[in-house]
Amino acid sequence: MFEIFKIGFMSFTFLDLLDIAMVSFIIYKIHSIIKGTIAAQIFLGLIVVLFFSFIAQAGNLKALGWLLKLLTDIWVIAFIILFQPEIRRFLLLLGKQPFGSKFFKRDETEDEVADILTTAAFEMSQHQHGALIVLERTIGIKSFIDTGERINSEVSVNLLRSIFFPRSPLHDGAVIMKNNIILAARCTLPLSNSTKFDKLPLGMRHRAGLGMTEQADVICLIVSEETGSISIAEDGKLYRGLSRDSVRKYLTRRIESKQHKGLKGIFELFNKSK
Repeated sequence: MFEIFKIGFMSFTFLDLLDIAMVSFIIYKIHSIIKGTIAAQIFLGLIVVLFFSFIAQAGNLKALGWLLKLLTDIWVIAFIILFQPEIRRFLLLLGKQPFGSKFFKRDETEDEVADILTTAAFEMSQHQHGALIVLERTIGIKSFIDTGERINSEVSVNLLRSIFFPRSPLHDGAVIMKNNIILAARCTLPLSNSTKFDKLPLGMRHRAGLGMTEQADVICLIVSEETGSISIAEDGKLYRGLSRDSVRKYLTRRIESKQHKGLKGIFELFNKSK
Protein backbone atom coordinates (compact mmCIF):
# COMPACT_ATOMS: atom_id res chain seq x y z
CA MET A 1 0.00 0.00 0.00
CA PHE A 2 1.35 3.43 -1.02
CA GLU A 3 4.48 1.79 -2.42
CA ILE A 4 7.29 4.28 -3.13
CA PHE A 5 9.87 1.94 -4.70
CA LYS A 6 10.84 -1.72 -4.82
CA ILE A 7 14.27 -3.42 -4.67
CA GLY A 8 14.05 -7.08 -5.62
CA PHE A 9 11.48 -8.69 -3.38
CA MET A 10 11.58 -5.80 -0.86
CA SER A 11 9.18 -2.91 -1.26
CA PHE A 12 9.45 0.45 0.47
CA THR A 13 6.05 1.99 1.26
CA PHE A 14 4.86 5.31 2.58
CA LEU A 15 4.17 3.67 5.96
CA ASP A 16 7.82 2.54 6.12
CA LEU A 17 8.92 6.11 5.45
CA LEU A 18 6.56 7.42 8.13
CA ASP A 19 7.80 4.78 10.59
CA ILE A 20 11.47 5.73 10.03
CA ALA A 21 10.67 9.44 10.27
CA MET A 22 8.82 9.01 13.58
CA VAL A 23 11.59 6.91 15.15
CA SER A 24 14.23 9.40 13.96
CA PHE A 25 12.22 12.30 15.40
CA ILE A 26 11.82 10.58 18.76
CA ILE A 27 15.55 9.78 18.98
CA TYR A 28 16.44 13.36 18.02
CA LYS A 29 14.11 14.85 20.64
CA ILE A 30 15.32 12.52 23.38
CA HIS A 31 18.90 13.49 22.59
CA SER A 32 17.93 17.20 22.55
CA ILE A 33 16.37 16.92 26.02
CA ILE A 34 19.32 15.15 27.63
CA LYS A 35 22.03 16.97 25.67
CA GLY A 36 24.82 18.19 27.94
CA THR A 37 24.09 15.66 30.69
CA ILE A 38 25.74 12.38 31.63
CA ALA A 39 22.61 10.64 30.35
CA ALA A 40 23.43 11.88 26.82
CA GLN A 41 26.67 9.90 26.75
CA ILE A 42 24.88 6.79 28.03
CA PHE A 43 22.15 7.27 25.42
CA LEU A 44 24.72 7.44 22.61
CA GLY A 45 26.29 4.27 23.95
CA LEU A 46 22.93 2.49 23.76
CA ILE A 47 22.47 3.69 20.17
CA VAL A 48 25.89 2.25 19.26
CA VAL A 49 24.99 -1.11 20.83
CA LEU A 50 21.69 -1.24 18.94
CA PHE A 51 23.44 -0.31 15.69
CA PHE A 52 25.99 -3.13 16.01
CA SER A 53 23.20 -5.50 16.98
CA PHE A 54 21.42 -4.65 13.72
CA ILE A 55 24.65 -5.18 11.75
CA ALA A 56 25.21 -8.53 13.44
CA GLN A 57 21.71 -9.72 12.56
CA ALA A 58 21.95 -8.48 8.96
CA GLY A 59 25.36 -10.10 8.45
CA ASN A 60 24.47 -13.28 10.35
CA LEU A 61 27.43 -12.78 12.72
CA LYS A 62 26.46 -15.36 15.31
CA ALA A 63 29.13 -14.75 17.95
CA LEU A 64 28.74 -10.96 17.89
CA GLY A 65 24.97 -11.32 17.73
CA TRP A 66 24.96 -13.60 20.79
CA LEU A 67 27.11 -11.12 22.75
CA LEU A 68 24.97 -8.12 21.85
CA LYS A 69 21.79 -10.09 22.55
CA LEU A 70 22.91 -10.41 26.17
CA LEU A 71 22.99 -6.60 26.36
CA THR A 72 19.77 -5.91 24.44
CA ASP A 73 17.82 -8.42 26.57
CA ILE A 74 18.28 -6.19 29.62
CA TRP A 75 18.24 -2.81 27.86
CA VAL A 76 14.71 -1.96 29.05
CA ILE A 77 15.68 -2.37 32.72
CA ALA A 78 18.94 -0.52 32.14
CA PHE A 79 17.08 2.28 30.36
CA ILE A 80 14.69 2.77 33.29
CA ILE A 81 17.53 2.80 35.84
CA LEU A 82 19.90 5.06 33.91
CA PHE A 83 17.30 7.55 32.71
CA GLN A 84 15.13 7.68 35.82
CA PRO A 85 15.31 11.52 36.22
CA GLU A 86 14.47 12.16 32.55
CA ILE A 87 11.62 9.62 32.55
CA ARG A 88 10.26 11.16 35.73
CA ARG A 89 10.22 14.65 34.21
CA PHE A 90 8.46 13.34 31.10
CA LEU A 91 5.78 11.54 33.15
CA LEU A 92 5.29 14.62 35.31
CA LEU A 93 4.55 16.62 32.17
CA LEU A 94 2.06 13.97 31.02
CA GLY A 95 0.25 14.16 34.34
CA LYS A 96 -0.54 17.85 34.15
CA GLN A 97 -3.98 19.26 33.45
CA PRO A 98 -4.15 19.54 29.63
CA PHE A 99 -7.01 22.00 29.40
CA GLY A 100 -6.60 24.08 32.55
CA SER A 101 -5.67 27.27 30.72
CA LYS A 102 -9.02 27.35 28.94
CA PHE A 103 -11.27 27.01 31.97
CA PHE A 104 -9.52 29.02 34.72
CA LYS A 105 -9.15 32.78 34.91
CA ARG A 106 -5.94 34.31 36.12
CA ASP A 107 -5.84 34.71 39.91
CA GLU A 108 -4.94 38.20 41.12
CA THR A 109 -2.78 36.67 43.87
CA GLU A 110 -0.41 35.43 41.16
CA ASP A 111 0.45 39.03 40.28
CA GLU A 112 0.86 39.85 43.98
CA VAL A 113 3.21 36.91 44.48
CA ALA A 114 5.30 37.99 41.49
CA ASP A 115 5.59 41.50 42.94
CA ILE A 116 6.50 40.23 46.42
CA LEU A 117 9.14 37.81 45.14
CA THR A 118 10.69 40.41 42.84
CA THR A 119 10.87 43.03 45.58
CA ALA A 120 12.26 40.56 48.15
CA ALA A 121 14.84 39.21 45.71
CA PHE A 122 16.20 42.63 44.84
CA GLU A 123 16.28 43.81 48.44
CA MET A 124 18.25 40.69 49.37
CA SER A 125 20.43 41.20 46.30
CA GLN A 126 21.39 44.71 47.45
CA HIS A 127 22.61 43.27 50.77
CA GLN A 128 24.07 40.12 49.12
CA HIS A 129 21.95 37.81 51.21
CA GLY A 130 21.76 34.46 49.44
CA ALA A 131 18.32 32.98 48.80
CA LEU A 132 16.71 29.98 47.12
CA ILE A 133 12.94 30.01 46.63
CA VAL A 134 11.07 27.11 45.05
CA LEU A 135 7.64 27.74 43.54
CA GLU A 136 5.58 24.55 43.41
CA ARG A 137 3.16 24.36 40.51
CA THR A 138 0.90 21.48 39.43
CA ILE A 139 2.81 18.56 40.96
CA GLY A 140 3.23 18.12 44.72
CA ILE A 141 6.76 17.88 46.16
CA LYS A 142 5.94 16.77 49.70
CA SER A 143 9.08 14.64 50.03
CA PHE A 144 11.22 17.78 49.69
CA ILE A 145 8.94 19.86 51.93
CA ASP A 146 9.32 17.28 54.71
CA THR A 147 13.09 17.85 54.78
CA GLY A 148 12.62 21.39 56.12
CA GLU A 149 10.82 23.33 58.83
CA ARG A 150 7.09 23.85 58.32
CA ILE A 151 6.03 27.49 58.01
CA ASN A 152 2.54 27.52 56.43
CA SER A 153 2.35 31.30 56.35
CA GLU A 154 1.32 33.85 53.76
CA VAL A 155 4.29 35.18 51.85
CA SER A 156 5.57 38.70 52.41
CA VAL A 157 8.75 40.63 51.65
CA ASN A 158 9.69 40.96 55.33
CA LEU A 159 9.12 37.26 56.02
CA LEU A 160 11.37 36.20 53.15
CA ARG A 161 14.07 38.66 54.20
CA SER A 162 13.87 37.37 57.79
CA ILE A 163 14.21 33.75 56.69
CA PHE A 164 17.25 34.41 54.49
CA PHE A 165 18.96 36.83 56.89
CA PRO A 166 22.47 35.33 57.39
CA ARG A 167 22.03 34.99 61.17
CA SER A 168 18.64 33.31 60.83
CA PRO A 169 18.59 29.59 61.74
CA LEU A 170 16.45 29.01 58.62
CA HIS A 171 18.64 30.78 56.05
CA ASP A 172 20.42 27.62 54.88
CA GLY A 173 18.48 25.55 52.37
CA ALA A 174 15.45 26.48 50.32
CA VAL A 175 12.04 28.00 50.90
CA ILE A 176 9.21 26.08 49.19
CA MET A 177 6.02 27.92 48.26
CA LYS A 178 2.68 27.08 46.71
CA ASN A 179 0.51 29.93 45.41
CA ASN A 180 0.98 32.68 48.04
CA ILE A 181 1.83 30.38 50.96
CA ILE A 182 5.30 29.56 52.26
CA LEU A 183 5.04 25.86 53.06
CA ALA A 184 8.49 25.25 54.54
CA ALA A 185 11.97 26.69 54.94
CA ARG A 186 15.45 25.19 55.28
CA CYS A 187 14.53 22.45 52.79
CA THR A 188 17.14 20.17 51.22
CA LEU A 189 17.12 19.92 47.42
CA PRO A 190 18.90 17.53 45.02
CA LEU A 191 22.00 18.87 43.28
CA SER A 192 22.16 18.97 39.49
CA ASN A 193 24.62 16.63 37.78
CA SER A 194 24.45 18.52 34.49
CA THR A 195 27.79 19.16 32.81
CA LYS A 196 26.50 22.20 30.91
CA PHE A 197 27.37 24.57 33.75
CA ASP A 198 30.72 23.17 34.86
CA LYS A 199 32.60 26.18 33.49
CA LEU A 200 30.31 28.69 35.20
CA PRO A 201 31.05 30.00 38.73
CA LEU A 202 27.92 28.48 40.29
CA GLY A 203 27.52 27.76 43.98
CA MET A 204 25.44 25.17 45.80
CA ARG A 205 22.27 27.27 45.60
CA HIS A 206 22.38 27.38 41.81
CA ARG A 207 23.07 23.66 41.50
CA ALA A 208 20.33 22.83 43.99
CA GLY A 209 17.88 25.06 42.12
CA LEU A 210 18.81 23.42 38.82
CA GLY A 211 18.59 19.95 40.32
CA MET A 212 15.12 20.65 41.65
CA THR A 213 13.82 21.81 38.27
CA GLU A 214 15.25 18.68 36.67
CA GLN A 215 13.15 16.47 38.95
CA ALA A 216 9.90 18.38 39.44
CA ASP A 217 7.60 20.96 37.88
CA VAL A 218 8.85 24.00 39.77
CA ILE A 219 10.38 27.43 39.28
CA CYS A 220 13.44 28.34 41.37
CA LEU A 221 14.38 31.92 42.18
CA ILE A 222 18.03 32.20 43.22
CA VAL A 223 19.93 35.12 44.77
CA SER A 224 23.71 34.73 44.81
CA GLU A 225 25.40 35.43 48.14
CA GLU A 226 28.75 36.09 46.44
CA THR A 227 27.68 38.52 43.70
CA GLY A 228 24.09 39.47 44.55
CA SER A 229 22.99 38.51 41.03
CA ILE A 230 19.53 37.04 40.52
CA SER A 231 18.83 33.90 38.49
CA ILE A 232 15.80 31.80 37.64
CA ALA A 233 15.87 28.05 36.96
CA GLU A 234 13.14 26.12 35.17
CA ASP A 235 13.05 22.82 33.27
CA GLY A 236 16.77 22.30 33.89
CA LYS A 237 17.68 25.66 32.33
CA LEU A 238 19.27 28.59 34.15
CA TYR A 239 18.68 32.27 33.33
CA ARG A 240 21.35 34.40 35.01
CA GLY A 241 21.94 38.07 35.72
CA LEU A 242 18.31 39.12 35.37
CA SER A 243 17.13 42.69 35.79
CA ARG A 244 14.27 43.63 38.11
CA ASP A 245 11.89 44.08 35.18
CA SER A 246 12.94 40.75 33.64
CA VAL A 247 12.32 38.89 36.91
CA ARG A 248 8.92 40.54 37.35
CA LYS A 249 7.81 39.72 33.80
CA TYR A 250 9.11 36.15 33.94
CA LEU A 251 7.38 35.36 37.23
CA THR A 252 4.16 37.01 36.14
CA ARG A 253 4.12 34.88 33.00
CA ARG A 254 5.20 31.59 34.55
CA ILE A 255 3.48 31.51 37.97
CA GLU A 256 0.40 29.91 36.48
CA SER A 257 -0.18 26.72 38.42
CA LYS A 258 -3.79 26.58 37.27
CA GLN A 259 -3.08 27.71 33.75
CA HIS A 260 -0.10 25.53 32.89
CA LYS A 261 -0.63 23.96 29.51
CA GLY A 262 -0.26 20.33 30.53
CA LEU A 263 0.39 18.22 27.42
CA LYS A 264 1.49 21.35 25.59
CA GLY A 265 4.30 21.58 28.14
CA ILE A 266 5.88 18.53 26.53
CA PHE A 267 6.21 20.36 23.23
CA GLU A 268 7.42 23.50 25.03
CA LEU A 269 10.12 21.37 26.64
CA PHE A 270 11.08 20.01 23.22
CA ASN A 271 11.30 23.53 21.76
CA LYS A 272 13.36 24.87 24.68
CA SER A 273 15.88 22.09 24.32
CA LYS A 274 16.80 23.00 20.74
